[in-house]
Amino acid sequence: MDNDNSQKNKQAKSVALSDDSLIGAGGELHQIAGGTHPALTTNQGVALSDDQNSLRATSRGPTLLEDFILREKITHFDHERIPERIVHARATGVHGFFELTTSLKQYTTAKILTEVNEKIPVFTRLSTVAGGAGSIDTPRDVRGFAVKFYTKEGNWDLVGNNVPVFFIQDAIKFPDLIHAVKMEPDRGFPQSATAHDTFWDFISLTPESMHMVMWIMSDRTIPRSLRMIEGFGVHSFRLINDKNESTFVKFHWRPKLGLQSTIWDETIKISGADPDFHRRDMFEAIQAGNFPEWEFAVQLFTQEQADKFPFDHLDATKLIPEELVPLQVIGRMVLNRWPNNFFAETEQVAYCPANIVPGIDFSNDPLLQGRLFSYLDTQLSRLGTSNFNQIPVNAPKCPFGNLQRDGHMQMEQPAGRVSYEPNTLSESSPRETPSGSFYSKAVSETGEKGRIRAESFADHYSQARQFYLSQSAYEQSHIASALVFELSKVEHVHVRKAIVGHLRHIEENLASRVGAGLGLNTIPDAPKATSPVKNLEPSPALQIIGKMKDTLEGRSIGILIADGSDSVSINNIKKAATKAGATVKFIAPKVGETRLNDGSIIEADGQLAGTPSVLFDAVAVLLSDEGVKMLLTENAAIDFVRDAYSHLKGISVDNGGLTLLKMANIEHDAGVVDSRDEHAFIAVAKTRFWEREKYVRTLA
Repeated sequence: MDNDNSQKNKQAKSVALSDDSLIGAGGELHQIAGGTHPALTTNQGVALSDDQNSLRATSRGPTLLEDFILREKITHFDHERIPERIVHARATGVHGFFELTTSLKQYTTAKILTEVNEKIPVFTRLSTVAGGAGSIDTPRDVRGFAVKFYTKEGNWDLVGNNVPVFFIQDAIKFPDLIHAVKMEPDRGFPQSATAHDTFWDFISLTPESMHMVMWIMSDRTIPRSLRMIEGFGVHSFRLINDKNESTFVKFHWRPKLGLQSTIWDETIKISGADPDFHRRDMFEAIQAGNFPEWEFAVQLFTQEQADKFPFDHLDATKLIPEELVPLQVIGRMVLNRWPNNFFAETEQVAYCPANIVPGIDFSNDPLLQGRLFSYLDTQLSRLGTSNFNQIPVNAPKCPFGNLQRDGHMQMEQPAGRVSYEPNTLSESSPRETPSGSFYSKAVSETGEKGRIRAESFADHYSQARQFYLSQSAYEQSHIASALVFELSKVEHVHVRKAIVGHLRHIEENLASRVGAGLGLNTIPDAPKATSPVKNLEPSPALQIIGKMKDTLEGRSIGILIADGSDSVSINNIKKAATKAGATVKFIAPKVGETRLNDGSIIEADGQLAGTPSVLFDAVAVLLSDEGVKMLLTENAAIDFVRDAYSHLKGISVDNGGLTLLKMANIEHDAGVVDSRDEHAFIAVAKTRFWEREKYVRTLA
């Protein structure tokens, strides 16, 4: 007994030395490292006296199999990673609410779309498509925009993208598309990029993708922030009213902060400076109380209207221009709470387009029809059980019950003898309720069964042409330059030529610009089109530059300072920028204290070498004579101002800052202003100086 007590005392002493307190075996709270903490326990609730050492036969002997604490901890760790999503693996998820402001009662019975001024909980997941979970935030890629509404009538998942169209018309081609866009299987690269042979080879043989190609080569796919992207449901859905009348609908999200993109060179540098740029931006905005907000809008149209469209609305490679069917804003979404645990919520949340509520129904879009199966099948594979709906982030917040039983990871405890229906043995088991429940729209279908694409899906170029011609001259140059960049990475010349041939159907000048950028002596012939290319009216709503808001809300200002910088200029610019809604951060040669000319101290938010100007929307360079003298030989300082100028940003400078600009061979233009005029800086910080671009880079 004495030996046992002695051993216990030694164990207690070792724990006390490794941690500055002990946790009571009964689970009571103790003061630990200056705070009150709950007892650390096993998954069965057993409080642990030692979480630092495995149970051994002797102090230097083998670990014992009976150590259930070690086995539980290691086993759980071994299984912490579940299969990541095949697509949309890299994501940011946020809680929030949806509020309806205009009722659609004449069109639908769905309470989420009829009961105004009620705040419905949502969980929104914003993602890239091609890269893995550990890839960068900022590749040229489509962004997923998925919203789970926890409605009174069950969960509604609106699973879309920040682009209103898609690559393919039929879901049977989705595996081929994703196999082509993913890392090439023989070499395992490139990660989260389309600039490689397999993707463009597939595109060259799939002309229905050319409209989507215009979107992915545009600035839409290199957004400044996830808070500054639009969202689209992509497909046509149906709304069903209490008279069983059907109206088609397309869903849209419009960011309150407006649209903003980055410059391609800037995007590349951001990925190196901060691979988590978009996730961090969202996190910091929510932590600061600057909650992202989107308007929710719909396009409503009848079958009779659809019959007159110059395209088929069931074709997911087509959009409905706003000029043809205007958007009606009916609500808003606010994201205001970061998940408590990334894995439990953002990683385990399971979306499915098949999750709809009474009053909403599907269209015959063949891509949508395939998605209704694919998403559920994917979640069964990822989450390992048909009971994934019981995971808290997936569970409805309204009452629910059925007669599904058992299965892996069953968390419910259904009681009673009956697990089937109809039955006469239970007075309390769930029953179907014909009144007010889900109905599918009764639609007459005629025609022959077969594997054939509708003739109305044959026009692959008209809307691609419309999109390109709707862009500003600057955005057209970006599309051409993006195509040159992507295709220059393609090894097989015949693939490059095939894509340029397709571009001739979209716009001859675009084909010529891309062909010249690729060094082609002659522009390849265009492939035969399956349908005549129409000259549709341009749609200004498809631009980004034309839709940028004149605001600094949601934007970030970087102020480069050093010892001796002028406190008055710093305070004036910070005050003006903050008042305008921007976040202000200070960058200095070193983190820690920077002493200004009046003796005051500023704590730098970032060190110059690790906080380049690509992380900000505009910059101020406020340096004393001594400060600038120290930075003139610092390459990071030269890059700071050179990149800001090259990325077309507004710049405020004092005399020291002007000296640094001269060292970087930067000329004054309308976007470079005197630091003594903080109002002028606020004006130039709200935009980009597109006319500067021709002086800083060669575009196609």
